[in-house]
Amino acid sequence: MRSLLIILLSCLCTFGAMADSKLSGTIIGTELSYNFATESSSTVINGKPRAFDGNPNTYFASYEKSYTWVGLDLGEPHIITRVGFMPRNSADGPQSLMLGIFEGANSEDFMDAVPLYMIDSECHVQQMSYADVNVSKGFRYVRYVGPSEARCLIAELEFYGHPGEGDDSHYYRLTNLPTVTIHTLDGVIPFDKETQIVSQLTVLGDDGHAEILTGPGTIKERGNASRLYPKRPYRIKFDSKERVLGSPAKAKKWTLIPNYSDKTLVRNMLAFEISRQLKMPYTPFCTLVDVMLNGEYKGCYQLTDQIEINKNRVNITEMSPEDNNGEALTGGYLFEIDAYATEEASYFISFCGNPVTIKSPDEEEITTEQYNYIKTHFNKMEQNKKKYLDMYSFLRHFLVGELSGNTDTYWSTYMYKQRSNDTIYTGPVWDFDLAFDNDQRTYPVNRLKDYVYRTKGSEAGNMIVFVDQLVYYDNDIKQQLRETWRHARHKGFTPDNMIAYLDSLETVIQQSQRLNFMRWDIMNTYVQQNPVLWGSYEAEVQNVRRFIAERFQWMDNKLENTTGDHALRGDVNDDGFIDIGDITLMIDYILGTEDDIYFDAADMDNNGDISIGDVTSLIDYVLHFR
Repeated sequence: MRSLLIILLSCLCTFGAMADSKLSGTIIGTELSYNFATESSSTVINGKPRAFDGNPNTYFASYEKSYTWVGLDLGEPHIITRVGFMPRNSADGPQSLMLGIFEGANSEDFMDAVPLYMIDSECHVQQMSYADVNVSKGFRYVRYVGPSEARCLIAELEFYGHPGEGDDSHYYRLTNLPTVTIHTLDGVIPFDKETQIVSQLTVLGDDGHAEILTGPGTIKERGNASRLYPKRPYRIKFDSKERVLGSPAKAKKWTLIPNYSDKTLVRNMLAFEISRQLKMPYTPFCTLVDVMLNGEYKGCYQLTDQIEINKNRVNITEMSPEDNNGEALTGGYLFEIDAYATEEASYFISFCGNPVTIKSPDEEEITTEQYNYIKTHFNKMEQNKKKYLDMYSFLRHFLVGELSGNTDTYWSTYMYKQRSNDTIYTGPVWDFDLAFDNDQRTYPVNRLKDYVYRTKGSEAGNMIVFVDQLVYYDNDIKQQLRETWRHARHKGFTPDNMIAYLDSLETVIQQSQRLNFMRWDIMNTYVQQNPVLWGSYEAEVQNVRRFIAERFQWMDNKLENTTGDHALRGDVNDDGFIDIGDITLMIDYILGTEDDIYFDAADMDNNGDISIGDVTSLIDYVLHFR
């Protein structure tokens, strides 16, 4: 029996060695290599075979510096269990492979590739380094993609594994965050905001276990000022609607925001949380992800809703070119007060000099009748804001901008109008990379004597005047603003809660921010409007932590909230809204049929009693503001 066990064990060991043997195949990769001696391209000198010749003193060097690679066609799918690599024998060799990525694919053009492993630390020259691979799928084509600006520069490359189709039970992610990997047709890199490049889009989530979303689509650049920096912003679009990483919306279009000048990488996330806490009608979905493009690591991004009409985004009626008269002509419209409006195809300048980009209907479908209608209605709103502008959304949007200290609140401001409704709503909030004390023009924000928008804030057109007419010169609206802030504070909106949210983001992003700042070595470089070089990721976050604590106090002082425990006048049922439900409840209370009432909110005239006079005041209030 013992002899039999020894034989079986020997067979198992032999099988294991065979199953995970070093693989061979046809060498594939970037065609042109680089001859350092002549500083010219070659197909022989330092070519692809050098990565597999077993000689630590030779190497593959690509002619192009980025998006270059070398690998094997294995002839049939193999489950890869291990990779080996050795850098070129040079002074910078130990660092030269850092952020290099191994990929596997079953399509010769690697459009369907997924990551197998990323090198995230220094390697030894003249010595192989090895890493285990834990991906359950089998691949025919495998490759190593060099980091950006590195010419690949790999001395030796090895793949281990065994034949097999595998399954989708486990995939590799670069960090604990989801990984978004994009492969473009013919390797074309996005270069402008108009050209949509055919792509295969893959999202790996849920710790890599089974959750994989992949499908055809397109990618292009997006943004304005953010496009000026090397870490580019992108818009991706699936060919069919997808629900990405648990998002509320099922949609085709998504944005990848680089947060390049925001060295915490989470300022937008923080501002969106403020929007949620203040109960804005819609706050964009967002989550942190790692992004790869054609096998090259691009950094930590924020995957976010595209601002568009969708029942789980901006929930208004989407128009067609046939909606040119009657009720159909009244909406819905999505537009943006936009400092860059004149660079867009569909825009107008309002009567008061504010530039407005029409987002939907889009430039290709909007008709003359629709264009004229929304332009006329916007001008009407500017002339009578109390009648046509929704104060609930406007004031909360205002508070998000001021609490975050955002210079750009009125540089770019989204608004929308629903069909059969004359009211124009403000939102969603957007673009906070300069907020939370990240703008040298306003730093330190909490020493400003007035609101950011009134002192050093940027504006599109004449938006400062627009806002002044509401929150600065109109006493009724100023009071509503104070009560909105007080009510939020009373309902648990505190600096401690916001700092706790920041702390949670700092924890979850640790692995990703480390790689991001390896890729983009800017921690000690001024970027865009950075006011201070804090020197480390931890110090950057601590600066925001300090700002939040101080800013709440500043806002409390400005809005005369000394206790943070005030009722929102008129919110009789304490649901955060002032509407017909509050009027009904107050009448029931006076009639004696209801006793569950928020007394301080119902005492409109603040005389210690609730009477028909309070009902009348509340009705006037609702009609006036809603």
